[in-house]
Amino acid sequence: MGISAMRIWSDPYLWIHAAGLAVVPIALLLCWLGLAVGDPVLPMGLELGLVAIVGISPVIWMQLQKPFYIFSVVAVALKPEKLTDDQRRILTLFKTRTRLVWVGLGSLFLFLLLRQIYLIAPIASEFAPLAPSLRVLGLGWAAIAFLASNLFLQIPLSVIQVLLTPDQQFAATQPYSTEQISQGFSVFGLRVNQLVPPLKAEESPIATEALSQSIMIRRSPQKQWASQIRWL
Repeated sequence: MGISAMRIWSDPYLWIHAAGLAVVPIALLLCWLGLAVGDPVLPMGLELGLVAIVGISPVIWMQLQKPFYIFSVVAVALKPEKLTDDQRRILTLFKTRTRLVWVGLGSLFLFLLLRQIYLIAPIASEFAPLAPSLRVLGLGWAAIAFLASNLFLQIPLSVIQVLLTPDQQFAATQPYSTEQISQGFSVFGLRVNQLVPPLKAEESPIATEALSQSIMIRRSPQKQWASQIRWL
């Protein structure tokens, strides 16, 4: 693995958001419970379509128009001017055309799952969180949970796309313009100078040279013992 790849794989923000995949099953379970509330009040196609539109459309729009700003956690975000060149290269990769394929496949996969969940929803009727008469609220519950499942799938998919970038392609990628980040990405939360430390500190050439010189001039244990013996 080359140096460029190591820099991508050592970025903590990518791993934080990749871990969001763990939320997807939980969100789908909540969606299932919402669909289990009461009996359908609309034809299956309409109910399924409403939940799918609410759950998929906002995330697709965000990922295609203004992708999620990956250098943020919860309600705080790293200031764009504090990003390294490699981090701005990562942002450039988030804007590549190949993301269209990932977004499309992710949305299709979740829609097919939603259809299956809708069909088996009556099985969970006894565990439904609301009274059967509140079917409309149950659909709203399901739509919000499905929205969460899309969000926590699409962002990790974008992260995986970046992690799979070949070394040469990453090295040739132009860093995203700092001035354009706010216009090109969805930046949420309070902007701060630092959020999390890097997983692997980058060594500067000066520090590396100083370390080499220190090792060269350091005497071996055998020489130290010899010096002590001569002194005695």
